[in-house]
Amino acid sequence: MSAAGAIGGGAISGGASWYVVRTHAHSERKALEHLRRQGFTAYLPQYLKQRRHARKVEKVAAPLFPRYLFVSFDAARERWRSILSTIGIADLINQGGTPLPVPEGVIDSIRAREDDVGLVAMKAEAPYTLGESVQITGGPMSSHVGWYEGLTDQERVIVLLDMLGRKLRIEVPQASVRAYI
Repeated sequence: MSAAGAIGGGAISGGASWYVVRTHAHSERKALEHLRRQGFTAYLPQYLKQRRHARKVEKVAAPLFPRYLFVSFDAARERWRSILSTIGIADLINQGGTPLPVPEGVIDSIRAREDDVGLVAMKAEAPYTLGESVQITGGPMSSHVGWYEGLTDQERVIVLLDMLGRKLRIEVPQASVRAYI
């Protein structure tokens, strides 16, 4: 599996279940590595995120669930409390001090959406082509016409408007945009 892809262990065995671990901010990979060093099977699903920085747009692997990862163990047999003092770990999701297992099939369904490099596929195809004329149908910019620029990670439509001689880039819900004819 690629280092850029979803990072995880293999199948779990015996009475082991998957559990959710909450990490410190931006510490998912560090926590994953320390869990592995302790012998735990852990899984950090990732997706390809578009990032804008210094006037550049790039795609980078990012955690599917920021601040969370999955760890597998048999709560009845294994010494799992060491997870709580692992570097990068804030907490183990629990109820009354007992870890809460992830419902069966959840991890398999996430892994089923991974591509050949281990990244979880997030989006369907873009609803419009780049530069296509679109009309905003709802909100304060209703009835304005602009050009389709893309989708955000939250699947909002980016529209470029020409207002008062300036180009204005706005984000609107997909339901508030339609093709302009």
